[in-house]
Amino acid sequence: MVCLSAPTQNIRLPGSPARTIRVRSRIDKPRPSHNGSASRGNMAVNPSALQNIGQTFNFVLYERPLHPELFELRGRRVVQHDGYELECWVFAGGHALRFEMGGACYIEVISPSELSLPEANMVDGFPCMSEHETDQHFPKDKIGYINTIQSEQLGENLFRATYDEMLDYAREADAMVHRWEDGGGSCMSIVDVQRYNSEVHAQCYHLLADSGTVLRTQTIFERRD
Repeated sequence: MVCLSAPTQNIRLPGSPARTIRVRSRIDKPRPSHNGSASRGNMAVNPSALQNIGQTFNFVLYERPLHPELFELRGRRVVQHDGYELECWVFAGGHALRFEMGGACYIEVISPSELSLPEANMVDGFPCMSEHETDQHFPKDKIGYINTIQSEQLGENLFRATYDEMLDYAREADAMVHRWEDGGGSCMSIVDVQRYNSEVHAQCYHLLADSGTVLRTQTIFERRD
Protein backbone atom coordinates (compact mmCIF):
# COMPACT_ATOMS: atom_id res chain seq x y z
CA MET A 1 0.00 0.00 0.00
CA VAL A 2 1.17 3.53 -0.67
CA CYS A 3 0.70 6.63 1.38
CA LEU A 4 2.15 9.96 0.31
CA SER A 5 2.56 11.15 3.87
CA ALA A 6 4.78 8.19 4.71
CA PRO A 7 8.58 8.60 4.56
CA THR A 8 10.29 7.71 1.30
CA GLN A 9 11.70 4.19 1.38
CA ASN A 10 14.76 2.74 -0.30
CA ILE A 11 13.68 -0.43 -2.12
CA ARG A 12 16.80 -2.49 -2.84
CA LEU A 13 17.16 -3.96 -6.30
CA PRO A 14 18.80 -7.27 -7.21
CA GLY A 15 22.29 -7.70 -8.56
CA SER A 16 23.77 -4.53 -7.07
CA PRO A 17 23.75 -4.09 -3.27
CA ALA A 18 24.28 -0.34 -3.48
CA ARG A 19 21.42 0.32 -5.91
CA THR A 20 17.95 1.22 -4.69
CA ILE A 21 14.75 2.69 -6.07
CA ARG A 22 13.31 5.43 -3.89
CA VAL A 23 9.53 5.13 -3.70
CA ARG A 24 6.80 6.50 -1.46
CA SER A 25 5.46 3.14 -0.42
CA ARG A 26 4.14 1.16 2.54
CA ILE A 27 3.34 -2.02 0.63
CA ASP A 28 6.25 -3.89 2.28
CA LYS A 29 5.49 -2.87 5.86
CA PRO A 30 4.04 -5.43 8.29
CA ARG A 31 0.23 -5.43 8.51
CA PRO A 32 -2.02 -6.80 11.22
CA SER A 33 -3.22 -10.29 10.38
CA HIS A 34 -6.64 -11.64 11.30
CA ASN A 35 -5.34 -12.83 14.70
CA GLY A 36 -3.85 -9.42 15.47
CA SER A 37 -0.18 -10.25 14.87
CA ALA A 38 1.91 -8.43 12.31
CA SER A 39 2.64 -10.10 9.00
CA ARG A 40 4.30 -9.11 5.76
CA GLY A 41 1.93 -9.09 2.79
CA ASN A 42 3.81 -11.46 0.52
CA MET A 43 4.85 -13.86 3.26
CA ALA A 44 1.24 -14.27 4.37
CA VAL A 45 0.03 -15.49 0.99
CA ASN A 46 -0.63 -19.24 0.86
CA PRO A 47 0.54 -21.43 -2.05
CA SER A 48 -2.91 -21.67 -3.64
CA ALA A 49 -3.19 -17.87 -3.61
CA LEU A 50 0.23 -17.58 -5.27
CA GLN A 51 -0.88 -20.03 -7.93
CA ASN A 52 -3.97 -17.91 -8.57
CA ILE A 53 -1.79 -14.80 -8.99
CA GLY A 54 0.52 -16.69 -11.33
CA GLN A 55 -2.48 -17.67 -13.41
CA THR A 56 -3.55 -14.00 -13.55
CA PHE A 57 -0.39 -12.17 -14.74
CA ASN A 58 2.51 -12.94 -17.05
CA PHE A 59 5.83 -11.12 -17.40
CA VAL A 60 7.71 -10.91 -20.71
CA LEU A 61 10.84 -8.98 -21.73
CA TYR A 62 11.46 -8.53 -25.46
CA GLU A 63 14.41 -7.33 -27.51
CA ARG A 64 12.14 -5.87 -30.18
CA PRO A 65 9.29 -3.38 -30.56
CA LEU A 66 5.67 -4.51 -30.25
CA HIS A 67 2.70 -3.06 -32.04
CA PRO A 68 0.28 -1.20 -29.73
CA GLU A 69 -2.67 -2.93 -31.41
CA LEU A 70 -1.74 -6.07 -29.43
CA PHE A 71 -3.24 -4.32 -26.41
CA GLU A 72 -6.45 -2.41 -25.67
CA LEU A 73 -4.58 0.70 -24.60
CA ARG A 74 -6.17 3.02 -22.07
CA GLY A 75 -3.24 5.39 -21.68
CA ARG A 76 0.03 6.29 -23.37
CA ARG A 77 2.93 8.50 -22.32
CA VAL A 78 6.42 9.16 -23.75
CA VAL A 79 9.46 10.25 -21.70
CA GLN A 80 12.56 11.48 -23.55
CA HIS A 81 15.76 12.40 -21.75
CA ASP A 82 19.56 12.21 -22.14
CA GLY A 83 19.50 10.19 -25.36
CA TYR A 84 16.87 7.62 -24.38
CA GLU A 85 13.11 7.31 -24.84
CA LEU A 86 10.63 5.40 -22.70
CA GLU A 87 7.11 4.91 -24.02
CA CYS A 88 4.59 3.69 -21.44
CA TRP A 89 1.31 1.96 -22.21
CA VAL A 90 -1.35 1.07 -19.66
CA PHE A 91 -4.31 -1.24 -20.17
CA ALA A 92 -6.69 -3.20 -17.95
CA GLY A 93 -4.55 -5.39 -15.71
CA GLY A 94 -1.26 -4.68 -17.44
CA HIS A 95 1.35 -2.34 -18.86
CA ALA A 96 4.15 -2.16 -21.40
CA LEU A 97 7.38 -0.15 -21.10
CA ARG A 98 9.26 0.36 -24.37
CA PHE A 99 12.83 1.61 -23.91
CA GLU A 100 14.87 2.85 -26.89
CA MET A 101 18.46 4.10 -26.92
CA GLY A 102 21.02 4.22 -29.72
CA GLY A 103 18.87 2.17 -32.09
CA ALA A 104 18.23 -0.63 -29.55
CA CYS A 105 14.71 -1.43 -28.34
CA TYR A 106 13.59 -3.43 -25.30
CA ILE A 107 10.07 -3.76 -23.98
CA GLU A 108 8.71 -5.05 -20.67
CA VAL A 109 5.16 -6.38 -20.65
CA ILE A 110 3.00 -7.34 -17.69
CA SER A 111 -0.29 -8.67 -19.00
CA PRO A 112 -3.29 -10.80 -18.09
CA SER A 113 -2.42 -14.45 -18.64
CA GLU A 114 -5.16 -14.90 -21.23
CA LEU A 115 -3.56 -12.30 -23.53
CA SER A 116 -1.71 -13.95 -26.42
CA LEU A 117 1.70 -12.40 -27.14
CA PRO A 118 4.37 -13.17 -29.77
CA GLU A 119 7.36 -15.34 -28.87
CA ALA A 120 9.91 -13.89 -31.31
CA ASN A 121 12.88 -12.11 -29.68
CA MET A 122 11.67 -12.94 -26.18
CA VAL A 123 14.50 -12.47 -23.65
CA ASP A 124 12.63 -13.76 -20.59
CA GLY A 125 9.11 -14.68 -19.55
CA PHE A 126 7.32 -16.27 -16.59
CA PRO A 127 4.09 -16.17 -14.53
CA CYS A 128 4.07 -13.47 -11.83
CA MET A 129 4.03 -15.48 -8.60
CA SER A 130 5.16 -14.07 -5.23
CA GLU A 131 8.50 -12.22 -5.52
CA HIS A 132 10.79 -12.30 -8.54
CA GLU A 133 13.97 -10.42 -9.41
CA THR A 134 15.60 -9.89 -12.79
CA ASP A 135 18.92 -8.24 -13.68
CA GLN A 136 19.86 -8.28 -17.37
CA HIS A 137 22.88 -6.73 -19.11
CA PHE A 138 22.98 -6.23 -22.87
CA PRO A 139 26.63 -5.32 -23.55
CA LYS A 140 26.26 -4.77 -27.31
CA ASP A 141 23.67 -2.06 -26.64
CA LYS A 142 25.22 -0.80 -23.36
CA ILE A 143 21.83 -1.20 -21.67
CA GLY A 144 21.01 -2.63 -18.27
CA TYR A 145 17.59 -3.79 -17.12
CA ILE A 146 16.57 -4.41 -13.49
CA ASN A 147 13.12 -5.51 -12.35
CA THR A 148 11.44 -6.68 -9.16
CA ILE A 149 7.93 -8.11 -8.94
CA GLN A 150 5.88 -8.50 -5.75
CA SER A 151 2.34 -9.83 -5.51
CA GLU A 152 -0.20 -10.55 -2.80
CA GLN A 153 -3.88 -11.27 -2.28
CA LEU A 154 -5.81 -9.19 0.25
CA GLY A 155 -9.13 -9.48 2.00
CA GLU A 156 -11.96 -7.25 0.82
CA ASN A 157 -11.54 -4.46 3.39
CA LEU A 158 -7.76 -4.29 3.11
CA PHE A 159 -7.97 -4.36 -0.67
CA ARG A 160 -10.40 -1.44 -0.66
CA ALA A 161 -8.18 0.58 1.68
CA THR A 162 -5.17 -0.18 -0.51
CA TYR A 163 -7.12 0.86 -3.61
CA ASP A 164 -8.04 4.22 -2.06
CA GLU A 165 -4.45 4.90 -0.96
CA MET A 166 -3.07 3.96 -4.35
CA LEU A 167 -5.55 6.22 -6.13
CA ASP A 168 -4.48 9.15 -3.93
CA TYR A 169 -0.83 8.33 -4.63
CA ALA A 170 -1.40 8.19 -8.39
CA ARG A 171 -3.16 11.55 -8.40
CA GLU A 172 -0.41 13.23 -6.39
CA ALA A 173 2.34 11.68 -8.54
CA ASP A 174 0.55 12.54 -11.82
CA ALA A 175 0.89 8.88 -12.77
CA MET A 176 -0.90 7.13 -15.62
CA VAL A 177 -4.09 5.49 -14.31
CA HIS A 178 -6.74 3.24 -15.81
CA ARG A 179 -9.76 2.24 -13.70
CA TRP A 180 -12.45 -0.30 -14.52
CA GLU A 181 -14.90 -2.68 -12.84
CA ASP A 182 -14.82 -6.45 -12.58
CA GLY A 183 -17.14 -8.86 -10.76
CA GLY A 184 -15.62 -7.90 -7.41
CA GLY A 185 -15.67 -4.12 -7.74
CA SER A 186 -13.23 -1.36 -8.67
CA CYS A 187 -9.89 -2.28 -10.30
CA MET A 188 -6.93 -0.11 -11.24
CA SER A 189 -3.64 -0.11 -13.15
CA ILE A 190 -0.99 2.58 -12.47
CA VAL A 191 2.28 3.50 -14.19
CA ASP A 192 4.53 6.04 -12.44
CA VAL A 193 7.83 7.08 -14.07
CA GLN A 194 10.88 9.01 -12.84
CA ARG A 195 13.63 10.03 -15.27
CA TYR A 196 17.32 10.54 -14.49
CA ASN A 197 20.39 11.40 -16.56
CA SER A 198 21.44 7.86 -17.47
CA GLU A 199 18.45 5.80 -16.36
CA VAL A 200 14.69 5.78 -16.02
CA HIS A 201 12.63 4.20 -13.23
CA ALA A 202 9.03 2.95 -13.36
CA GLN A 203 6.74 1.77 -10.57
CA CYS A 204 3.66 -0.06 -11.84
CA TYR A 205 0.71 -1.36 -9.82
CA HIS A 206 -2.21 -3.57 -10.80
CA LEU A 207 -5.16 -4.09 -8.45
CA LEU A 208 -7.89 -6.64 -9.27
CA ALA A 209 -10.95 -6.55 -7.02
CA ASP A 210 -12.41 -9.94 -7.90
CA SER A 211 -9.40 -11.83 -6.48
CA GLY A 212 -8.07 -9.11 -4.14
CA THR A 213 -4.79 -9.21 -6.06
CA VAL A 214 -2.20 -6.43 -5.81
CA LEU A 215 0.81 -6.71 -8.15
CA ARG A 216 3.70 -4.25 -7.97
CA THR A 217 6.63 -4.05 -10.37
CA GLN A 218 9.66 -1.79 -10.12
CA THR A 219 11.86 -1.34 -13.17
CA ILE A 220 15.10 0.40 -14.13
CA PHE A 221 16.35 0.80 -17.68
CA GLU A 222 19.87 2.26 -17.59
CA ARG A 223 22.94 3.04 -19.64
CA ARG A 224 25.47 0.39 -18.60
CA ASP A 225 28.95 -0.08 -20.11
